[in-house]
Amino acid sequence: MGVFNDTYTRSIDDPTGFWGDAATAIHWEKAPSQVLDDTSPPFYRWFPDGRLNTCFNALDRWVDGGDGADETRGEQLALVYDSPVTDTVCRYTYRELRDEVAVFAGALVRLGVAKGDRVVAYMPMVPEAVITMLACARIGAVHSVVFGGFAPAELALRIDDATPKVIVSASCGIEGTRVLEYKPLLDEALQIATHKPDACVILQRPMVAATLHAERDLDWATAIKDAHPAPCVEVGSSDPLYILYTSGTTGKPKGVVRDNGGHAVALRWSMENVYGVSPGDVYWAASDVGWVVGHSYIVYGPLLAGCTSILYEGKPVGTPDAGAFWRVIADHAVEVLFTAPTALRAVKKEDAAGVLCQQYDLSSLRALFLAGERTDPDTYHWACELLAVPVIDHWWQTETGWAIAGNCLGIEKLPIKPGSSAHAVPGYQLGILDEAGQEVPGGEDGAVVVRLPLPPGAFLTIWQDDERFVQSYFSRYPGWYLTGDGGRVDEDNYLSVMGRIDDVINVAGHRLSTGAMEEVLAAHPGVAECAVIGIADALRGQVPLGLVVLKMGVVESPASIEAELIQLMRDKIGPVASFKRAIVVQRLPKTRSGKILRATMRAIADGHAYQPPSTIDDPAILDEISAALQT
Repeated sequence: MGVFNDTYTRSIDDPTGFWGDAATAIHWEKAPSQVLDDTSPPFYRWFPDGRLNTCFNALDRWVDGGDGADETRGEQLALVYDSPVTDTVCRYTYRELRDEVAVFAGALVRLGVAKGDRVVAYMPMVPEAVITMLACARIGAVHSVVFGGFAPAELALRIDDATPKVIVSASCGIEGTRVLEYKPLLDEALQIATHKPDACVILQRPMVAATLHAERDLDWATAIKDAHPAPCVEVGSSDPLYILYTSGTTGKPKGVVRDNGGHAVALRWSMENVYGVSPGDVYWAASDVGWVVGHSYIVYGPLLAGCTSILYEGKPVGTPDAGAFWRVIADHAVEVLFTAPTALRAVKKEDAAGVLCQQYDLSSLRALFLAGERTDPDTYHWACELLAVPVIDHWWQTETGWAIAGNCLGIEKLPIKPGSSAHAVPGYQLGILDEAGQEVPGGEDGAVVVRLPLPPGAFLTIWQDDERFVQSYFSRYPGWYLTGDGGRVDEDNYLSVMGRIDDVINVAGHRLSTGAMEEVLAAHPGVAECAVIGIADALRGQVPLGLVVLKMGVVESPASIEAELIQLMRDKIGPVASFKRAIVVQRLPKTRSGKILRATMRAIADGHAYQPPSTIDDPAILDEISAALQT
C-alpha cells in the first residue's frame, strides 16, 4: 500500500496542494488563485475565484485541442447510445456531440434561458437527455434531471422547488417491454404545480406522438430548427451546475446542489485514479441519467476524461435476456463497467451458471465496479469467477457525487476483502462514531461520518435551504458530515458499510446490523437476493425477519429453505439474533436505482400506514409483499 498510502496521506495533510495539482487537469478561463475558502464552515468553496465552463472541458477542449487535450480526439467516439428496447445503436464523435449540444444550447437561449436559469429535464435514456444536460452547462444554466416516469405529484414538487424557465421532456420512455407515456404525466404535474415554465420542449419518439399545447409546447425538431450554435459561457467555480433531488424524499424535496469547478476537478481526477481509465478508453456506467451515477459517470466524468461513454436504454435482464450486459461489453469493447449489485443479482438469478456470459467475447473488460447497495460476498465471488477481472465494491452518495471509499485501481490495487468497500478514497477522512459522538474502537459498528471539509465535488448546499443543509448533515456531529450509513472500520482501515443507520435493529438490548444478517442469508446456495428488516416484537422490542428470492431452478420447498436459513443464522450470528422467520418471495420492492425498500417493508410488517415512494420500480409488488407477510 506504499503508493496509495503516500497519495492518501498527502490528500489529508496537504489538501490545498493535492487538489491544486489536480485542478491543473482542467481548462480554466481564469485559473484560481485560491484552492479552498474555509471561512464559513460547513459552506466550503473549492477554487472560489476560478472561472471555467464545464461543457467546454467535456467537449470543446477535446475537439479544439489545448491544455493537454489531443487535437485528434474530435473524431473519437464520445457517446454510444445502445437501446435494445428500440433495436437502435447510435454513435457520436466528440465533434458531433459538441455540435449537437451547441445547437440545442442555442435553442434554449432563443427560449430565453440565460446563465443561472433552471431547466428541468424529464427524460428517458436517450442521447437528447445527455445533450440537454450539456447544453445547460454550456450556457451556464442549471439543469435538474427528474427520472423519467416519476409520478406527477412528485414531479410537481420538484418543478415548484427548482422553478425552471423551460422543461425538456419526451413523448415516452420504455420500461422493459412497456411504453410509458410521459407527456400526460408532465401535463398533470404542471396542473398541480404553482410554478409554470415559459415553455416545454418535447422530443417526439416514434412509439408515441405526444399532444402539444400550442401556447406552451414545441417539439424538439422545431426548437432546434435554425437555432444558432451557442458559445460556452464562463461561470464561477462555485456557480451551480445542477440540482439533483435525492431519491425517496417525502414532503419538500431535498435538492442537492453541485458546483462547476470542484465537480470538474473531482470527476476528472476520479476517472484516472479511482477507475483507472485514460483518454480513449470505453467506460460504461449502467445506470440512469436521473440518478447521481448517471450525472457523474454517464455524462460528465467520462467526457471530462476524454473517454467513450455508453448510454444504455435497457435492463440487465429481459432486454432480451440475462446476457444483455455481456452483449453490450462485447459489442462496444467496454473496458470498465460500473453497475449496481442488484443488477448483478438479477442476472445471477436468471443465469447462475453464467451460460449466457460464455457466448460473448469479454476480453476488453478490465474491471467491474459496484455501488448503490452493499455487495454481498456471494455476489462478489460469483462475479469474480464469471468475469475473471477485479470486482470493486465502492461506496458513495448523491451528496458526495463520487466515491468516498473504494479500491483505487489507478493508484494502486489494494487487497480485496469481500463485503468491504476498502479504504477511504484520497480526500475523505472517515470516522465511526457512537450515539454520543465518540469514535468507537476498530471493528465495532457506528455511524459512518466524514471529517470536514469534504473534498471537491461534494454538494454545496440544499437548493434554497441552507438551514436544512446544516441541520440534516452537520448538526449531529459538529466537524463531521453525517452520511446516514452505519458500518465499521477494521484494523487495515477497510470500511464495511452495513446499511442505513435506521437499519440497525435492537433485539432485547443487542444492536444488530441487518446488513450482517443479509450477508449470511446471501451465502446460502439457493438464495439470489435477500433483505432483512426489523419488526416489532412485544418481548424483545424488535426481531429480524428475512425475505429471500430464490435462484432459478431451486427445487427445495420454502419450508426447507427457511429451516436451513434459520440454522445458518444461528451458526454465523448466534442465538442472540432471534432469527426465526425467512419468507420466500418472488421479488423484492426496489427503487428504480436498485435500492431495496426496507423501510416500506418494515411499515407493512408492523401494520403502519405508509406512502409508496415515488421512486418505486413497480408499486404492485407491495401487494405481493403484504400478502406474503400476512402468512
